[in-house]
Amino acid sequence: MPERNTEFGKYGARGIKGHEAVARQLDVLAGFIVTPVSAWRGLQARLHYLTRTDRARAAARAAGLTVTDRTLRAWLKGTRRPSRVNLDRIEQAYRTVRRHNVARHLLARLNRDGRGTRVEFHPLNQSQVDRPRQRVVSYRSLNVRHWDRIVEAWAHDDDVALDDAWVDDAAADLGSEWGQYEYVTNIGFAA
Repeated sequence: MPERNTEFGKYGARGIKGHEAVARQLDVLAGFIVTPVSAWRGLQARLHYLTRTDRARAAARAAGLTVTDRTLRAWLKGTRRPSRVNLDRIEQAYRTVRRHNVARHLLARLNRDGRGTRVEFHPLNQSQVDRPRQRVVSYRSLNVRHWDRIVEAWAHDDDVALDDAWVDDAAADLGSEWGQYEYVTNIGFAA
């Protein structure tokens, strides 16, 4: 495999890393609460998700929401409002717990009993690159059959592991052209 790009965008190309596009798509499939945590409705929805069972509370504590039960009850009743730092902790704990809760389901949907999921690679945007420096890249699609490492790295919010898993388990199947799709405008798949 060729070396990874070290000076991406030097001549005006635009795009994002492939693993970041995959993480965005998995986030969409996970179905996070849309209302922001700063809104009353969003805060209440996240707190109910994190506190409805003892198991959910333990997962929230493990994810970094370390406030007392008394404080949680006050937030749920609306007698106290969390600080900005605690709002960020609530959001991070919610996303972490939600990812862990849906990872097994997403893995089953994406693997589809060994049949895999069709993935579309939309090439990087070269509209700002001078014509002699543009390379020929086109839309590609392939069937990714092994999602285990990808979903596990996404569930643990580990960018390095997700990048390695994406390159090894998916992009490598593009053959010698995999380096052209290290940066993309979008990666799409529907499970």
